[in-house]
Amino acid sequence: MSAPTLLVLAAGLGSRYGGLKQLEPVGPAGEILLDYAVFDALRAGFGRVGFVIREEFAAEFRTRVAARYAGRVPVDYIFQSTDLLPAGVTVPPGREKPWGTGHAVWCARHAVAGAFAVIGADDYFGRDAFTQLAKFLSAAPNPENRKYALAGYHLANTLSEHGAVARGVCTAGPDGRLARVTERTHLRPEDVGPGREFTGAETVSMNCWAFTPEIFPVLERQLVEFLHAHGGEPKSEFYLPEAVSRQIAAGAAEVHVLPTTATWFGVTYREDKPRVQAALAALHAAGEYPAKLF
Repeated sequence: MSAPTLLVLAAGLGSRYGGLKQLEPVGPAGEILLDYAVFDALRAGFGRVGFVIREEFAAEFRTRVAARYAGRVPVDYIFQSTDLLPAGVTVPPGREKPWGTGHAVWCARHAVAGAFAVIGADDYFGRDAFTQLAKFLSAAPNPENRKYALAGYHLANTLSEHGAVARGVCTAGPDGRLARVTERTHLRPEDVGPGREFTGAETVSMNCWAFTPEIFPVLERQLVEFLHAHGGEPKSEFYLPEAVSRQIAAGAAEVHVLPTTATWFGVTYREDKPRVQAALAALHAAGEYPAKLF
């Protein structure tokens, strides 16, 4: 089996270039969070990276982000656009933005030939998460199987000290298969601990997924249904977690929760940045990462 592909959903970066939150240097040598994801994926065994981006920001993205990976890993660019839709479906009048993360993955159907993982472009997922995903994908016996996975984080490892966050709390059976994801909003560190609703050991999804190519035709069918039902709503989005949840409910797929000891980092609030910088500096100092990633 060929090495899996890392598919990075980065189309949202273009619309947020003004703030540059996702592209702000946070590592000791000026690394952005995406650099750590690519580095960790490569050493876990991934052999290709695909970036789902908006075509109008392609030149800037290549120059500011992807150029640093040149010569180290094959890179593909997949364009997500509002009018890229299944045959027979048209863009409703007034629609300006693409159709969400489920649509973004579907847009990569011609670029990804084998097993692959999906992440967002603006989070730190940790080495162990990519190791777990790579092991799962390398053991996939058949690319046509609808056996997927997600990295399951401890809730306590995903909170922000500076404000509330939303997390998908996972419920899995004794066999480790995902039964459902319950979205919880306004979670703060003070909500976690002895005598409180959450202990911190609960498993949550940070949208770090592993798939086989069999998901593409299923996503297409779901996307068509979604567009017929909600395409006329200006802000409607076809979300990947909801699409996968529908497949689980219908018995059309099984999703294995892969427990990870990794700590998730993200700059959800401006005040998070110093904490992220300090945590990454400590990882470099401990030898987890070299002085310069790329």
